[in-house]
Amino acid sequence: MVPSKLQTRPPVISSGLFSAEKNEGKKPNPAFSCEREDSAAGNPPCRTAGALSASADMNVKTVLILLVLALATIFALVCVLLTRGRAPSTCQHRPPGQEDADAGHSLVFADLTPQELLQVVRYLRGQLGVPLVDASRAKPSDNCIASVTVQLPAKAEVLRFLDAGGARPAREALAVLHFGNQPEPNITEYVVGPLPMPTYHRDVTVQKYGGKVPYHRRPVTGREYMDINVLIQRELRKAPQVLAACCDSDGTDLTILTTAPRGFKSGDRATWFVLFHAVTGTGYYLSPVGLEVLVEHRDLHISRWSLRQVFYNGRYFASTQELEDAFLTNSLEVVRVEKPRVDKVLGSMRPRRPPGSPGPLQYEPQGPRYSIRDNRVTYQGWSITFGMDPNSGPRLFDIRYRGERIVYELSLQEALALYGSNCPGGMSTRYLDGSFGIGRFAYELVRGLDCPYMATYVDQHYLVESETPKTNQNSLCIFEHDTALPLRRHFSDSHSSYYGGLLKNTLVIRTVSTLINYDYIWDFMFHGSGAVEVRVHATGYISSAFFHGQGTKYGNRVGPHTLGTMHLHHIHYKVDLDVDGQLNSLETQNTAYELVKDPWSLENTIERLYLRRERLEREDKAAFPLNAPMPRYLSFASAKPNKWGHSRSYRIQINSFAGEHLPVSSSMERSISWGRYQLAVTRRKEEEPTSTSVYNQNDPWTPTVAFADFIDNETITNEDLVAWISVGFLHIPHAEDVPNTVTVGNGVGFFLRPYNYFDEDPSVDSPDSVYFSSEQDAGACGVNPLACLSPNAACAPHLPPFRYGGFLNLSLAPSPDGL
Repeated sequence: MVPSKLQTRPPVISSGLFSAEKNEGKKPNPAFSCEREDSAAGNPPCRTAGALSASADMNVKTVLILLVLALATIFALVCVLLTRGRAPSTCQHRPPGQEDADAGHSLVFADLTPQELLQVVRYLRGQLGVPLVDASRAKPSDNCIASVTVQLPAKAEVLRFLDAGGARPAREALAVLHFGNQPEPNITEYVVGPLPMPTYHRDVTVQKYGGKVPYHRRPVTGREYMDINVLIQRELRKAPQVLAACCDSDGTDLTILTTAPRGFKSGDRATWFVLFHAVTGTGYYLSPVGLEVLVEHRDLHISRWSLRQVFYNGRYFASTQELEDAFLTNSLEVVRVEKPRVDKVLGSMRPRRPPGSPGPLQYEPQGPRYSIRDNRVTYQGWSITFGMDPNSGPRLFDIRYRGERIVYELSLQEALALYGSNCPGGMSTRYLDGSFGIGRFAYELVRGLDCPYMATYVDQHYLVESETPKTNQNSLCIFEHDTALPLRRHFSDSHSSYYGGLLKNTLVIRTVSTLINYDYIWDFMFHGSGAVEVRVHATGYISSAFFHGQGTKYGNRVGPHTLGTMHLHHIHYKVDLDVDGQLNSLETQNTAYELVKDPWSLENTIERLYLRRERLEREDKAAFPLNAPMPRYLSFASAKPNKWGHSRSYRIQINSFAGEHLPVSSSMERSISWGRYQLAVTRRKEEEPTSTSVYNQNDPWTPTVAFADFIDNETITNEDLVAWISVGFLHIPHAEDVPNTVTVGNGVGFFLRPYNYFDEDPSVDSPDSVYFSSEQDAGACGVNPLACLSPNAACAPHLPPFRYGGFLNLSLAPSPDGL
């Protein structure tokens, strides 16, 4: 909000109707009444002495009222003149009250610092005894350090440290190495520790995956994409005339977009690349030229890579030379796509109108009411430890409310985008974004748009495809959000007159990932009712294909030659709930009707609604397929009761529109078998830390991690349980997705809500509560805190100057789009 310079209260007006109702039924005062005379007969209207006296009194009162109003007007004008041009006072920061001492315990979950990352690289270079090439320059036939991330300790170790005064677990890193320069190339994972000065490393690949990870499963690196681009440009030079005719191009001004997966069986590494007109300052994703190429890049020697097929306007060719020959013999139908003009290009996000007046601004008159220390934020009873995995993205740990742990881990696992098209690139695309780097490509947030201007911004560090740590500055934001909606309220007009309510303010932790064309907004919100809300919104550019043939079977036409291709979004989360302790059971409640005789009229019957309660005993019963009915209420329940004898529980409430992710009969379905279920509950195991793997993208036919194997019908009563939640939606692009997909209607997520966990709504203790009755002066600050806003918020926030350094990161992190 923006404080106004002059705030006035509206005058209190007495209602004539209300006065009339109060006097209804009273006898008129004879001194002020008379019978109306007939003026036509010359008889003047009657005037009593009382009436004359009242008239004189009214004249005196009128003069006094006018005098008071005149003085008030003069006083107001003087105030305006005295304050004109004077800036409002700057808001004073009042630190939030101390919540609870952490003593650095949250650092047991902390991401690695740049210094720690460098120490791991130095250690590996000195201890492995093999030549290592920096991954930013490494060829497939080289050895390199692909990535270094934190190795989280086992849950049992962490809980002994946090809850029982045990020793702090050793701080360790997980290093992933690509060994291309070996007789049997492979991917190896090492745990390195202790940090900050490592002295040991151990190979954990076999322990985690049952054997060495085949080399063909490695993600495509930035260097590999650049080498592929060189090959494609070389091949395009063999078709100069068709390029000039179809695309108004010589090939050098075309850009490529990768697809994935890369073949049809394990060991394949052949990728379709879609070509677009490159236009500076706008998304090229809406400017396909109709040309796609299939590149074989499995061999470790780049010189042996080849272009295997070419697709143009519905036809397939063995090479660009064959395409050129078809054009020269007039056996090719060419659709000319003019090179887009910068001022006319489809999808430009440049403003079309000059800026208007600023919109509402949210600010904190006395500073933020949350506090951040290291990787931990506290807010009105909440305590959350936050972090970012370069591959899987945002993750939270040790979520507590009022000192009690509710969630041990809440983490994003994967984001799937599965496309349909009548072009080869689109019809074969199943992006598993974790393999590209959901956290790695979370760039700097734009202050005042991506997050509130006054939010707190946090840097994230990572080491991927380089031996030098990179920093995405200001890439995670934390803020308190006024939702402009009551959390709860009631206006009483029965028995007694009062108003009671509470603002719905939430703490928000947010980051945004740009994964090629799409931008995903990841939100984690913490409510005063003890509820946790998780939400994702999709925006950015749609991915498109060249419009030809029966294209509208796979989407909508959104430009002269552009088909917005249909696709599915599926997002997967891990939720390790610890409700009043580690040991929980899964309880459901559904509704049913029973036909009973009416107790007060036995000759009649009534359909009585009742609850059907059930405890699910095994994992198979707790795996709910997509599109299958789910219990209305599903809760993680403790064995301990609340005050009213009910199990202390947290309910999972899902808001999703996901459909079938892929037929189970598909050869690659097992790699995304987590998508079979809207919810699956399993026993927690250290050997099942994630539902997927970065290696699944390039070998989905023999997945490194298959979530379906987690569900093996073990008992889930009084066990440490994990909820695996899928949310998603179908997106059929349409005209209004140009220039960008909007977030409205494109958001899904879930809630974790207390269900008999407390004895009453915990928000009753909120200092933001409002209550006043008809007998109280609601305008008094001592009665109603809303009445205190005028003096307490009559200040101007100190806005830091706007700066943005997000583009600096682009020179440090290779793009996943193949440029």
